[in-house]
Amino acid sequence: MKLLSASLWLSLLLPAAPAAWAQANTIPSQPHLLVKGEGARTVMPDRFTVELLVKSTDLQPDVARSRVQGNVEAVLAAFRRNHALPASVLADNLTIQPDYRYSVQGKQEYLGTRVSRRLKGSFGTTGDLQAFLRAVDASDDLQISSMRSGYSKEAALRGELKAEAATQTRASAKQLAGAYGARITGLYSISDVAPNFAYGVQAGSWPRSADMVTPPSPPAPAQTSVEATGSRGRESIEAGPITYTENVYAIFLISDGT
Repeated sequence: MKLLSASLWLSLLLPAAPAAWAQANTIPSQPHLLVKGEGARTVMPDRFTVELLVKSTDLQPDVARSRVQGNVEAVLAAFRRNHALPASVLADNLTIQPDYRYSVQGKQEYLGTRVSRRLKGSFGTTGDLQAFLRAVDASDDLQISSMRSGYSKEAALRGELKAEAATQTRASAKQLAGAYGARITGLYSISDVAPNFAYGVQAGSWPRSADMVTPPSPPAPAQTSVEATGSRGRESIEAGPITYTENVYAIFLISDGT
């Protein structure tokens, strides 16, 4: 089998290997290996963010604004009392617009001026978030729009995972080249976006390392439930582990080892 033909088949057989920076939109005409590297890490979240919508509609705009302002001040006070991270607390500017509804006859009816603001804050523990939610009197005018968990060192972690994935591509390429009696002569391209070439392999269909060798799964950390009550009933969120993954796709030029 000619080396060029062999290289095309090798690119289909590679174990995974992720992380990169500029997508390769072309392939070299000379023999090459296309490999994927993958870096993954599971962590427990240490940031718990809640977003709220404060709104009010009234025929008198100042009445609506006053209600919204009162609710905003109550939410900001609850953030402070329950140890929200100061830099995370944000309140958008007032939004003012006309409010309408449709009658049974399908006619548009003017309700008044709608005033609204969105607020957001993060907590370092689920206990603080739970205390905040208990302190908020949710209603049609003060709604919890979302709650989510995160990891404070996500950016640094993703950088580490990219480096791990890049290292994995080099090791995979070296192993494959050696198995076919070839040697690597250089790096042609590297990307963190899966290439879409005429290999029969599309983005998202690459095999993962975990699909080839599956180690025993570690016991899942206990999950913590956080509940809030309000006029719309019970809302809950679970703080479980978060898995971050970074992929790298690299094309290495090869030649006969002889």
